[in-house]
Amino acid sequence: MIPSNYFFILSIILFVLGIIAFFVKRDLIGQLMGIEIMLNAANLAFLALAKASNFPEAQAIVLFVIVVAAAEAAVGLAIILLIFRRKKTIKTEDIRSMKG
Repeated sequence: MIPSNYFFILSIILFVLGIIAFFVKRDLIGQLMGIEIMLNAANLAFLALAKASNFPEAQAIVLFVIVVAAAEAAVGLAIILLIFRRKKTIKTEDIRSMKG
């Protein structure tokens, strides 16, 4: 059986990698993927908490975070698609303002 501490450590590593991906990637899709990695790290931490403390309500919180992540991905991709149609790029350096 794997100790809960390993899950917390993995969660912290994933969260830091998500932050790094968000700030290092220069396109909107890479930044969106960084946010998704951070949300999955939070899910892993909640599940480790549920395993460590016999707190089954944390699994309901994880389900809610998955729903929010799916909605965020759908809305984020729609916004990226609209920006690409208007600006012809998804690089964050090329998108300075949202004016037409």
